[in-house]
Amino acid sequence: MELILKRIAKKNTYTIGKLYEKCGGKRREICDTLEPTWRDYAHGGRKIKGCSAIPEGRYAVVISYSPKFQQWLPILLGVPNFSGIRIHAGNTAKDTEGCILVGKNREVGKVLDSRKWLNGVKQKIVAAKERGEAVWITIE
Repeated sequence: MELILKRIAKKNTYTIGKLYEKCGGKRREICDTLEPTWRDYAHGGRKIKGCSAIPEGRYAVVISYSPKFQQWLPILLGVPNFSGIRIHAGNTAKDTEGCILVGKNREVGKVLDSRKWLNGVKQKIVAAKERGEAVWITIE
């Protein structure tokens, strides 16, 4: 299974994106995303702990237990200079701490109905794993 996160609004205090599932060469939209501020790492951008979106790239995704959130959540593996990057529920950039929030972007700088959309994303990942598929996310 291949997920694609296309960043569409890189603002000073947050980053809005669209999460897609790649199906037969086409992209099917799943939901919107919210991340902290995007940094241009390729041109000297510097990471600020908890306040920086992860670098563009392709990362493996697994489900593991999060002691912080007390639940099983997707986590991205192999993100350079970052650890513990999860896909989880939340509504504002302050909720991200470097992670990816999912929901619907119906208010400026926010995603709403986050728990609902998180459950849907988790179900897709679990179903792929049960079929024996690796799960990847490409951040654009």
